[in-house]
Amino acid sequence: MSTKALPPLGSTSLPEEPALVDLAYVRGMERLLQAVQELSLARSLPDIQRIVRTAARELTGCDGATFVLRDNGMCYYADEDAIEPLWKGSRFPLEICISGWAMLNREAAVISDIYLDHRIPHAAYRPTFVKSLVMVPIRKLDPVGAIGNYWAHERQPTDQEVSLLQALADSTSIAMENVQILAELEERVRDRTAELEQANVEIRQLSVTDEMTGIKNRRGLHLLAEPALHAARRDGRSCLLAFIDVDGLKQVNDVKGHGVGDDLITDLAQILAANVRKSDILARMGGDEFCILVTDPDAEPADLRRRLAEALRSFNETAARPYLISTSIGLMQISPSDTSTLEELLARADQLMYQEKKSRLA
Repeated sequence: MSTKALPPLGSTSLPEEPALVDLAYVRGMERLLQAVQELSLARSLPDIQRIVRTAARELTGCDGATFVLRDNGMCYYADEDAIEPLWKGSRFPLEICISGWAMLNREAAVISDIYLDHRIPHAAYRPTFVKSLVMVPIRKLDPVGAIGNYWAHERQPTDQEVSLLQALADSTSIAMENVQILAELEERVRDRTAELEQANVEIRQLSVTDEMTGIKNRRGLHLLAEPALHAARRDGRSCLLAFIDVDGLKQVNDVKGHGVGDDLITDLAQILAANVRKSDILARMGGDEFCILVTDPDAEPADLRRRLAEALRSFNETAARPYLISTSIGLMQISPSDTSTLEELLARADQLMYQEKKSRLA
């Protein structure tokens, strides 16, 4: 048996060259790696579809490529890149579709002549250019879709082409999972952000709301009334300020109990809320004291006093309560030129209220 002599030590001659590398396969691998990198950056299903439909055609030089999704027992042809329209937007049952066959059997379907293969619904293919195809499942373990390549002439796809296409499909499944995970995380972030925003709204609302009556508290009055006064002065409009105090609350608390006294305060808050306009600012200052700021320049003190008196009279005549509600009101008009602070205005209205209360007791 003869043996091939090796070149002597130190010789510069080389052994015979190996077989030439398949350049088409090398280019296919380079294109596959590019697609894998693009898929790793995809952040949505449309991004994945765009990458896959383009790469699938370039990997095999086919005339058309489709991106199929498994959707509740149906094959949904979500996207395509082809020389002529195929089935984009259509749905077919898994059992009658070649993409469904690839998903159900978890393997590639390689067909050189579609009209000689019983798995092909020939009627659906006759209007198209398709003569040959290869269909690979997206994820063999539990397929979620398929990628199809089509040729306008009879052709037998090579093992290397099928291998490249299947590798693209495997990478696609990972990208789809990543997109789903990202979408779930983003949804959780949105939900959490919405919850935090709602919690902040509720906290802010609680901070300016009187817990017992549900109307604004002293802090809420300041937050709303100060900019309202500023706007009225800027526009040359007068305002109306009413400071209201419950008459005889101590007697109700002493005789009926503080729970009944709280009911009286709540009833008065509801009466006031029902008889002011949306533009008016109503607040409980604390204890049995309330305040109303009216920024309507046409509002008349006498009209406000009359409306409140009629509302109290109607309540006392119709409501089955163990008390009658009576109030003393300090009512004043604020001219646009009055530059007093809100606290100073409240003090003046409070003084007017006490004058009215004393006049009733005199």
